[in-house]
Amino acid sequence: MDDLALLFSRLQFAFTISFHIIFPSFTIGLAAWLTILEALHLATGRPVYRVVFDFWLKIFGVTFGMGVVSGIVMAFQFGTNWEVLARMTGPIQGVLLTYETFTAFFLEASFFGILLFGRPRVPPWFYLFSTAMVALGTTLSAFWIMANNSWMQVPMGTVIENGAFVPMDWGKIMFSPVLWVRFPHMLLASFITGAFCVAATGAWYVLRRKFPGEAYVMLRMGLFLAAVLVPVQIFFGHLNGDYIHDYQPAKFAAIEARWHDEQPAGEVLIAIPDEQTQTNYFEIKIPVLGSLIGSMSLDSKEVGLTDFPRNDWPPVFIPFWSFRIMVGCGLVMLLLAWVGSYLSVKKRLEESRLLLWGIFLSFPLPFIAILTGWFTAEVGRQPWTVYGVLRTADSLTPFLTAHAALISLIVFCAVYGLIFVFGALYIHHLLRIGPVGRLAEPPAHAIPNRPLSVVDEPVTTQAPGE
Repeated sequence: MDDLALLFSRLQFAFTISFHIIFPSFTIGLAAWLTILEALHLATGRPVYRVVFDFWLKIFGVTFGMGVVSGIVMAFQFGTNWEVLARMTGPIQGVLLTYETFTAFFLEASFFGILLFGRPRVPPWFYLFSTAMVALGTTLSAFWIMANNSWMQVPMGTVIENGAFVPMDWGKIMFSPVLWVRFPHMLLASFITGAFCVAATGAWYVLRRKFPGEAYVMLRMGLFLAAVLVPVQIFFGHLNGDYIHDYQPAKFAAIEARWHDEQPAGEVLIAIPDEQTQTNYFEIKIPVLGSLIGSMSLDSKEVGLTDFPRNDWPPVFIPFWSFRIMVGCGLVMLLLAWVGSYLSVKKRLEESRLLLWGIFLSFPLPFIAILTGWFTAEVGRQPWTVYGVLRTADSLTPFLTAHAALISLIVFCAVYGLIFVFGALYIHHLLRIGPVGRLAEPPAHAIPNRPLSVVDEPVTTQAPGE
């Protein structure tokens, strides 16, 4: 086996999946929010919900397309770079991906056109139904992908026969306790991503004194949703830690940078782990907290990495720090959502420009949290593709050369970079145009010094000079 071919193939997969996950994690949450907006518009008749819906629908359409394009190569590189993995796991992954096609893709393909072009041609109730079906399709897509990945993380319900994984119990594969912890965690992450992107956009318009009515709807709804969802996400994050503790103890030890058994175990908050010396430099550690987090006990014994063969260790530095970055992003988002929601209820949110700047600048945080969460899960799973059964080094396509792997890596980076640049520029263009629409109410900027918080019926405006 060519070590460079393995390295380039791993880098390629890491790059393509990290790039791709940005788009579905955004569109899943945005599709659900669009459904809420359309329902509110039908229930209340307030035109502001329609204008905000139309504005975000354009961004959703662009992002959805970028997600589709960036996801096409996912299946191809299994055949080009990971032929052994594809052959051995095909009876499992092939079926799960087929289910995704027949459910998620079917719903998205059937109703996405209506969502984009069908409003004048269908009854309002059917348009709302179509919006909900697109949201359901994105959710089902996430479910099947997480079912696939969760089986690779903790393989259940299968045996190996004739060099391939054979399903013995689809109930264990599709309804494993691991999946029903990880899937809600991913779904909530997507909802929070959508909420913070919407809130950050609203804060940006408020700071620029544009589209005051629509900006306040975006800001308030985004913050309220995040204020509710982030605590739930933290709870499911803890449940994810429990499954890692029980099923992947080496990964758990790497995340904790725990080299040796401890009883009771401390919790390392910050350190620089060194695998060569099995030491943490500049360590800040809280006694007993590690046992409490790992086993909900004050005196439990927690295992260290030295309990496992050295060639079964995952890298330590990346999962250790990616986990802490993810948690840090979550805590910052929780603080912003709660403080922002409190000030919104008190009608003082627009007065705090510092907080508005914080909310505006927070839009990368959910994406960073999702990426670092995936780094924790996937790097921490090493050296396995199917945990404990199939090693990454044994999953590579035989006779794949480093030259071929490097060329495909460069091509993917170039193509994805091109997609991102054009997509990002167009989305920025849409954001600068803003939620422009024609409503019956007078423009809010025509009322001098009108406080944003007392806008009774938010309206769409185009700021002078735009």
